[in-house]
Amino acid sequence: MKFFKIKKSKIDKNGLYANCNIKKGTRIIEYKGKVITRKQSEESSKFDNGRAIYLFNLNKKFDLDGDFKFNTARLINHSCEPNCEVTGSGLKVWVYAIKDIKKNEELSYDYGFSYDKDYKQFPCKCGARNCVGYIVREGSRWRIKKRRKKQ
Repeated sequence: MKFFKIKKSKIDKNGLYANCNIKKGTRIIEYKGKVITRKQSEESSKFDNGRAIYLFNLNKKFDLDGDFKFNTARLINHSCEPNCEVTGSGLKVWVYAIKDIKKNEELSYDYGFSYDKDYKQFPCKCGARNCVGYIVREGSRWRIKKRRKKQ
C-alpha cells in the first residue's frame, strides 16, 4: 500500500500527503538518488545555495543526490513541527513517521539546516507556532528572534 499522494502544498508548490492514517514508527518512503562523493558535492555548482538542493550527507565520504524525478520523497517539505524524521542506514535514507499522521495530512520533516550567515536565504513557510520564519534546525532556532504573526 502506498502511504502518500502528491498534492498542492500550503508550504511549497507540491507536497506529499498521507493517503491513509499512518502510525508512529512506520517507514513511509525511501529517499532515493545517486550516491556521490563528498568531494563531488562540495565542488559541483549544482549544490550551491542559489537553487533547490536535494542532498543528504550519508557519512564522511558520501552524499546522496536526490535531485531526480524518480525520487518522490524530494517533495516532502520542511516544517518546524514535523511529523516525520529522516534516518539513514548504510547508503540508504528512509522517511519515518515520528507521530501518528492522519489521512490527508501533509508529510514534513525538519531539514536540519544549520544556523550560519546564509540562513536568511531559506525562508520557512510552514506556519507552525514555533516557526521563526527560516529553515533552521530545531536546536538553533533560539538564535533567531521569532516573528510575531498577526492575528
